[in-house]
Amino acid sequence: MTTTFTGARVFDGGAFLTEACLTVADGRVITGNFGAVVQLDGGYILPGLVDLQVNGGGGQMVNGQTTADDLRRLCDVHARLGTTSILPTLITDTPDATATVLAAGIKAAAQGVPGFLGLHLEGPHLDPRRKGAHDAALIRSMTDDDLNRLCDGAKHLPSLLVTLAPESVTPDQITALSRAGVIVSLGHSDCSLATAQSAFQAGASCVTHLFNAMSQLGNREPGLVGAALTHPVHAGLIADGIHVAPEAMRIAMAAQPEQIFLVSDAMAISGTNTAKFTLAGRQILRQQGRLTLEDGTLAGADLTLPQAIQVMVQKVGTPIETAFAMATTRPAACIKRGDVGSLRPGAVADFVHLDSDLALRGVWRGGQKIL
Repeated sequence: MTTTFTGARVFDGGAFLTEACLTVADGRVITGNFGAVVQLDGGYILPGLVDLQVNGGGGQMVNGQTTADDLRRLCDVHARLGTTSILPTLITDTPDATATVLAAGIKAAAQGVPGFLGLHLEGPHLDPRRKGAHDAALIRSMTDDDLNRLCDGAKHLPSLLVTLAPESVTPDQITALSRAGVIVSLGHSDCSLATAQSAFQAGASCVTHLFNAMSQLGNREPGLVGAALTHPVHAGLIADGIHVAPEAMRIAMAAQPEQIFLVSDAMAISGTNTAKFTLAGRQILRQQGRLTLEDGTLAGADLTLPQAIQVMVQKVGTPIETAFAMATTRPAACIKRGDVGSLRPGAVADFVHLDSDLALRGVWRGGQKIL
C-alpha cells in the first residue's frame, strides 16, 4: 500500500522539502505525491530520531543480565517516545557484565531487531575523579583482554561506541580500537587539552555528554571541553536545561555549529511514571525533571529527544533545522550510519510527527503507525 502524508512541513534530515508531503510504499520512502492520503494537523514530519546514549527504559536498565529480548523491548519503548534508532548503553560494570551485553547485542543484531543500532559501552575505563554516578569500585584501566573483547565485539555489531577516559588507556589502545571499527568517545575524564588532542590523533572521534563529567574550559587549561569545542569531533549533549545551562549550550553551538548532537541519557524510568529506581544498589530519585542519587549527584536524565529539541529551539535559540539535524543525521554521522536519520528516497520509513510546539504527536516505524 502506498500512503502520502501531508499537512505538515517535511524535514528529510538535511533540509525542509519544498512540498509538504511524504510518500511511503512497502515501508520505504518514495518520490511522488500519490496513494491514500493521511492529513496531519500542521507541525513537522522528520526522520525517526537517533539516540546514541540510552541506558534504559520501560523499568529496565542495560546491565549484566540483559538479553537480546530485553534489547528488543528497550528499542520498542523508545520508539514510542519518538526515537526509532538507539544505541543501548551499558554504564561501568564488570568484565562479565560487559561480555554478557556484547553477546546480547550480537544476538539482537543477528535477529534484525528494529531500531537496534549496536551498543554503547560507557566505561569502565574512566577517570574516578570524574565518575559522576558511575561506581568508582568498578572503574579500571584497560587490559589486553578488555581490548580484545571490544575489538572482537566490533566485528559482529552494526556499531560499537565506547566511552573512555584517556587517563585509563594508552594511545595505542585507542588506535587499535579505532582500526577495529570502534567509535571511541572521550568522557568521564579530567584530562588536559594536550592529552585530549593526543587521544584524537590516536583515533578518538567523539566526546560524551559535553560539559558533564569532564575537565572544564579554563583560561590557561582548556580541558576536555576546550578540546571538544576546537577540534573537528562529534559531541553528544544532554539538552534538558539541567545538565547544561542554555547559555553554555549557546556558546557550544557558536563554537562547534556542525558537530554537536543530542542524547537523552535515558534511564530505566523512561516511558514509565516511576518515581524512583535502583542502580547498582543505589536509589535514584526522580524529582522535578531530575534524576539524582540521594546525595544530589545527577544520574542520567529524565528526557526524551523531542523534549531536547524543544529546549534547543525554545530556550537556546537554535534554528529548527539545526535542532532536527542534531537528533537525526548528526548522531547517525557520528557512528557512520547513513541508513538512519534520513527521509530521502529509498530510506526506511521511520518518522515522527511533531506539532507546532515540537511536542510528539505520532511515530511510524517502517511506515506503520505505532503511536
